[in-house]
Amino acid sequence: MKRGLSDICYGFFSTLANPTRLAILEKLRATPMNVTDLAASLEQEQSMVSHNLRTLERCNLVHSERRGKKKVYAVNEETVGGIFRVVENHAERHCPFHGACSELK
Repeated sequence: MKRGLSDICYGFFSTLANPTRLAILEKLRATPMNVTDLAASLEQEQSMVSHNLRTLERCNLVHSERRGKKKVYAVNEETVGGIFRVVENHAERHCPFHGACSELK
């Protein structure tokens, strides 16, 4: 059965609603990294970072390539960069206190 747009959006935004995944995307936007370096920079367990990277990779928000023995991850800049730009633009134009939306939790 075909999923409706609301189901697709819910799944997509649920994936992005995880603070660890957002932090991973932010770090990888700055520079591609392997899981060891990424876990160290996030001060997270490597297993937790690996789990979240798999989720992001399944959603095509990140991709990886082998460099020697290591797998290096980078963001899908077309998608992730676009999402971040939309959010930043919305926040600048419509959230004058820039933290106001976080109060809606």
